[in-house]
Amino acid sequence: MRFFMLMIVLAFPVLDVLVTLRFAQWTHVPAPFLLLASTIAGALLLRHERVSFRARTLAAIHGEQFILRGVLDSGRKVLAGILLIVPGVISDLIALLLLLLPINVGNRFVPQPVPAGRGSMRRRSIEGDYRRLD
Repeated sequence: MRFFMLMIVLAFPVLDVLVTLRFAQWTHVPAPFLLLASTIAGALLLRHERVSFRARTLAAIHGEQFILRGVLDSGRKVLAGILLIVPGVISDLIALLLLLLPINVGNRFVPQPVPAGRGSMRRRSIEGDYRRLD
C-alpha cells in the first residue's frame, strides 16, 4: 500500500507536466508562458496572503474577528498558492477550485461582539480597604 501511494505521489508531477504540454499544443500557447504565469500568480498570492494573515490575526486578537475563520481562509489560500507554483495545468485547476469554493461565506461563523472592558488588555485595580493583621 505504501508503495502504491508513493507511486501516485511521484507520478502526479509527471502526469501534470504531460497534460500541460498537451494543453499548450491544443491552445497554441507556449508551455513556458503557462508555467511562468502560474508561478508568478502563486508567488503573488502567497505574498498577499502573508500580509492579509497578519491583519486577520490582529483583528482576532482585538476581538473583531473569529480566529478560526482567518486560519481556515489563510490555509486554503496558501495551499492554492503552492499548487499554483507547482508546474502543471492540473495543479492550477485544483488551486483555482480551492480559491473559488465558498468556504466561510455567510453568517455561520460570525463572532459575538466583545463588550467594553472584556477582551481589553488593560488591568483594573480592585477598590477596597487594607488592614494588616500581625
